[in-house]
Amino acid sequence: MFKTMLMGMMILALTSIAAAQSGDYKRLELFAGYSHNQIDTGIRNDDPGLGDVFGKSESFHGVETSVTGNVSRYVGLKFDFSAHFRKRTVAFPTFPQPLEIDWRLYNFLGGVQVKDNSSEATFKPFAHALAGVANSRMNSRIENIFRAKDSDTGPAGAFGGGIDIRVSRRFDIRAIQLDYNPTKLLDATQHNFRTGVGIVLH
Repeated sequence: MFKTMLMGMMILALTSIAAAQSGDYKRLELFAGYSHNQIDTGIRNDDPGLGDVFGKSESFHGVETSVTGNVSRYVGLKFDFSAHFRKRTVAFPTFPQPLEIDWRLYNFLGGVQVKDNSSEATFKPFAHALAGVANSRMNSRIENIFRAKDSDTGPAGAFGGGIDIRVSRRFDIRAIQLDYNPTKLLDATQHNFRTGVGIVLH
């Protein structure tokens, strides 16, 4: 009886290993790439003083990474992290030194991705819906005169998709990714739009 059970368990384990290695679809996806985020500053052009420093939206540059565990050929669970940066130096006639502004936005998101993860697919369009938190940090200073820090954390999301192109068995190129990236920081909602490109490893 014991030998029969042991044999059955071995057969089951070997069958599972064979299925996992059959390559019908990719189980794990790692992405890393460049990201551009057009961030809604919430500052109107007619705001006194600030309108000449920041516009309604500002271009931030940064990186995005994600890990996706595919639970089926078409559905995966995704964790996404992005970091975007913006530096500005503004000269004022009344100050001997310029104002230096260092602004950063971080997104920590998770959710669902829908995509054909077949090992044989060449063009792989995908869509995802992600939710989580964003953290904004701004450091401002005029050397030897003024220094200030401001930060806030609030809910965020990313809703969009893109297309991956298969290059080899374990390597894809993310040709484009487009996301609506709303955040709620400093008691206001920001309507941000991010785009990205990069590489995908399996």
